[in-house]
Amino acid sequence: MSTKKGLNLTLKIWRQKNNKSKGQFETYKIADVSTDSSFLEMMDMLNEQLINEGKDTVAFDHDCREGICGSCAMYINGRPHGPDTGITTCQLHMRNFKDGETIHIEPWRSAAFPVIKDLAVDRSAFDRIMAAGGFISVNTSGNTTDANSILVNKEDADHAMDAAACIGCGACVATCKNGSAMLFVGAKVTQLALLPQGKVEAKRRVLNMVAAMDEEGFGNCSNTGACEVECPKGISLSVIAKMNREYFSAKMD
Repeated sequence: MSTKKGLNLTLKIWRQKNNKSKGQFETYKIADVSTDSSFLEMMDMLNEQLINEGKDTVAFDHDCREGICGSCAMYINGRPHGPDTGITTCQLHMRNFKDGETIHIEPWRSAAFPVIKDLAVDRSAFDRIMAAGGFISVNTSGNTTDANSILVNKEDADHAMDAAACIGCGACVATCKNGSAMLFVGAKVTQLALLPQGKVEAKRRVLNMVAAMDEEGFGNCSNTGACEVECPKGISLSVIAKMNREYFSAKMD
């Protein structure tokens, strides 16, 4: 039987009933947290403790717990998804923290991501941006050309796949001092702009998606590169440059 001592931690967590109410940090003590557990397992442990104490549990989003869905959006100790790099919150393990440490946990801070409750925010603005232009039209009447028969340059295919790795978690927005969504929109525009199937709507797509991004209240790119650093999938700033080229080309036509 393992005799490894667990972590004793102080958690300062943002609590807010809804987007209309005023929030505040509340302090919780939690003991004997295994260093092998994930951050979300630690949060589950806290919520079980709160239930036993007859208190309101902390609301937070999660789904896959495998770094795929991007819903586990938490701002931990001043960084989106926490102190590790190239991961989402659900992939963060408690071995990244020290015994006796104080951990600050906040929701994404953006006017475009209103707080639902506590650490859970409404990221449906991303869905509306995608609906504005993140699609391709395919003529399904008659015999449709098999996708594998369309030759794609390997370099373009690789860049498109890199851009498609974006999971829409919103870490780029949370870390940007202007609350910009340009890394997200740039990734989605680039993903489709590089492939033959995406050429038909290319000009309309970029114009509509950028317009939708502005309407949702996201800020302008700060050019500091914080979004690239904090992106759990390592999306490159080059997608923003690609989006800008696509946008100005479409505006000039």
